Parts: sequence; structure tokens; C-alpha cells
Amino acid sequence: MNPMASRIAQGLLLALLPALALAGSRGDYAREWPLGTVEPEAGAYRVVLDEAVYRQLQSPGLRDLEVFDARGQSVPAALFDPARPDAAPARIEALPWFPLPAMTGAASRDIAAISEIATDGSLRRVELRGAEDARDGGILIDASRLASAPAALRVRWAAGQAPFDRAYRVLASDNLRDWQTVQEEAHLVELENQGQRITRDRIELSPLKARYLRLTPLAANLALRLERIEAELAQAGGGAAWAWQELPATRSEDPDGTVRYEFTLPGRFPVERADVLLPGNSTRSWTLESRDAATAPWRRAAAPWVAYRLQSAGRTDASPPQTLDGMRRDRQWRLTAARGVAVESPRLRLGYRPETLVFVAQGEAPFTLAAGSARAQRDDAPLADLVTALRGQRGPTWQPALATLGAARVVGGDAALTPAPPQRDWKAWLLWGLLVAGALLVAGFAFSLLRKPPPA
Repeated sequence: MNPMASRIAQGLLLALLPALALAGSRGDYAREWPLGTVEPEAGAYRVVLDEAVYRQLQSPGLRDLEVFDARGQSVPAALFDPARPDAAPARIEALPWFPLPAMTGAASRDIAAISEIATDGSLRRVELRGAEDARDGGILIDASRLASAPAALRVRWAAGQAPFDRAYRVLASDNLRDWQTVQEEAHLVELENQGQRITRDRIELSPLKARYLRLTPLAANLALRLERIEAELAQAGGGAAWAWQELPATRSEDPDGTVRYEFTLPGRFPVERADVLLPGNSTRSWTLESRDAATAPWRRAAAPWVAYRLQSAGRTDASPPQTLDGMRRDRQWRLTAARGVAVESPRLRLGYRPETLVFVAQGEAPFTLAAGSARAQRDDAPLADLVTALRGQRGPTWQPALATLGAARVVGGDAALTPAPPQRDWKAWLLWGLLVAGALLVAGFAFSLLRKPPPA
């Protein structure tokens, strides 16, 4: 047992004991779910949010989500991302990588012709023909020794380079000749303006196990000076499984004749991926945008990508889902097709990983989870520090006990989704009234003195 971690954990628990969320009461929420616990003495619990909870939530930041004890008192709670606290952090492994010369035509696909491969499939070297060419020919990555498919790549480059925003297509192969696209467009970014810096060195990948990966530049540029490439591997059993919302389209047309397809997401789902479905065989380039309300501007959610679906000889091949620029909870989504309009309206599939709410079993059981309110907001407790401290004390795989959602029941109903009327500050009004009355009394007294005749 780590004494320091133990003291930290005890201190955090003591700090949380008197702390109650000041958000509101159970009646301020539309619905609630009883929470079942297998370990009644666990002290800390985690509950995975399901589709019904997301559909009820109103707040973009999921603030209208709270846990109450049997007396109706709020307990300390905080929202965790899908990878925490269910598993240890992702494992990082360095990968061998080789810069590629600028190539065109068939030579650009047959990398085996310029590579030396060991008997175990790992790359020994890549022959850099035309190495004097400073153009970016891409990067070949040896992933043959990874035990599982990487969830992402982390690219490290040397400092002091000119600001850049580089677009790459990510390809995968087992023989260095036949390549499959796993990411249509990924960006490596380092920009600076007025002392503010934006860096993006992580490329998310679709789950595909392949021996070799390749980053192919989408535009002609000078090669970056790279230092290291790493694979991000999820631990066994780590992270939440992907769930999907499939949405029907509403066709709209701009004044200039551009046809778009709009979709409404029925909840505050943490969307990270998107896919487009069309009947039969299809291939088309799409641009996806989103916004939270009709009065807000559209924001690009994903770079243009090609979605395809091919059926032949009883087999169906389809493009992998597209990773979004970042997690979105927007309600409104829009697809625009390149090079004309699709014959049939597409269906949009939005992928998300259910998040976890962790709470401390403070107060009396049983506990309930309440969601959906325009009147209450949860204040996050510092439970991330608590989980970290307890993992240092109990081991890196420790996690709060599991709590399960029961059947939903109505509490405040639709009335909880209506903002409360503004509270009138009667004390302030009373003070102002007393001040006005006092001023009138003084003015009347002065006026009476002015009207009194002077003494003889």
C-alpha cells in the first residue's frame, strides 16, 4: 500500500463528505432511474449512461444529471470519459518508421519493391531512391509486432519547424502491395498566432489489425523532420463499446440550388464518428456539419471523405466510419454531397461511446440518478483526483463498483424542462420602498417649513 496515496485518498474523501451539490432537488428533474448496487459497502460507484438517459438530457455539458440519496440529498458526482475509470490508461508503444521518397504511379503502391522484410514480417530497411528529393513522400510504419490493432498514432516532430497543417491519408497493408484506406484524411498541425499555439499530433484509426501502416500526403510539401511515432493501444477490456444512432434525412435546398440533407439527433449523445448509408452500390464524397440550434452557424464536423458500399458475389464491402474533428453533442447535423446530388436520401449513422458517471455513496441508500432539467445544474466534484489516488493505493486496475440503471419513472415531467420564473428579490424592493418613503417624508417636511410664515 502506498502511504502517500492512502493519505491523499483519505483527504479527498474527508473533503467530499460535507460537500453537497447545490444544483437542486429531485423535483427539478424530468425523470429518474433507481440505481442497483451489487456491493453495498463499496463507497464509490460508477454508472454507465444509456440511450434513455442521453435522450432526456438538455444541457450541452450534461449538467442536468445528478445522483440523490434516499432522503433526496444530492451526493458528489462527476462525469468521466468513456475510457475512465473502467480501465487503465492506454498503453503506448514506439513503432519503427521509414520516410518514403516521393513516388507516382504503380511504384507508389508497391513499397515491397524497395523494402527488405525479415522472416517475422518486420521491416529491416527501406531503400530511399531519390533521397535527395526533399518533398514529402509519406511515412511507412512497421506495426507487425503489435499484439492488437492500434487505436491511434502519435507523431512527434522536431521543434523549430515552420508552422504547418499537413493532411495525410492513412493506408494499411499486410504485404506492402495491396493497400486499404483506414483514414481518408487526417491532419498533423502546429500553428501559432499571437502567442497562442495549436498542436495536433494524434491520428485516430479505425479498428483494423495490419502489419504495415502508411501516411500518404494529400498535397505537395517539404518533408517534416520527425523524431518518433507511437501506437496507442487500449488495455484489455478498456473503453466502452461503440453505440450508434441512425437518423433519417430531411432534404433541403439552398438558394443557389445546392441540395443538402439535414438530421436531428434526439439527445445529448457524445458523437465521435459518422457513417453514411445509401441503398445498393454507392460511392460519394460527403461533408458533415453540425450545430446546436437553428440560430447557430454550421460548423464542419468532419473533413470531406468518401463513403462507399459495394455488393458482389454475396459479399458486401463498405467504407469504415469517419472520425470527427472532435466530440460533438450538437442536435442538428447536415450532409452535403460533392459532385452532384445523391439519387436517394442517405441515412446518417452517428457513433458514440457511453460515458460513465462516478459518485460517492454519501448519505442513505438506495440512490437514484435524475436527468433532464432547465432549472438545476450539477457541480462536478473532484472525483478524478480521488480515482487516481485510490488507484495508487489499490492498484492501477482498481475501479469504482458498478451500479445499474433500473426502470425510469417520471418526477418533474415536462414542467422540469421549462425554465423557472425569475425570482423577485422582495427584500431589495422593500429597502427601495423605505428609501423612497423616507425621501418623500423629508421632502414634505422641507416643503412645510418653506410655507410657514417667518416670525414677526
